[in-house]
Amino acid sequence: QVQLVESGGGLAQAGDSLRLSCAASGLTFGNYNMAWFRQAPGKEREFVTAISRSGDLTITSDSLKGRFTLSRDNAKNTVYLQMNSLKPEDTAVYFCAAERWRYGLRRKPDDYDYWGQGTQVTVSS
Repeated sequence: QVQLVESGGGLAQAGDSLRLSCAASGLTFGNYNMAWFRQAPGKEREFVTAISRSGDLTITSDSLKGRFTLSRDNAKNTVYLQMNSLKPEDTAVYFCAAERWRYGLRRKPDDYDYWGQGTQVTVSS
């Protein structure tokens, strides 16, 4: 079955960097657009960033542009979320998601077919 396994979360201080990874199995990775969402306590799941199956197209939440960068390595079936200049408001559970390829990239959770279990990121001030 399809599995998306996130890693790299943890505790950080404001201004630090973290890199999250999401390793996929059970699917043909190169046929899927990939994305990250996050969810803070008491809030709805929020779009972070997405990348096309080939990696030639990315979109990022306007509020996170310049700090968060998404990349992928199709040979390793893995996507990477580089998070720089972390802020306490970045504290959330971060989820990796996969969408069977179709043209363009989407920002709504309902558009994605598979999800990981999430990894906690906590940023202290």
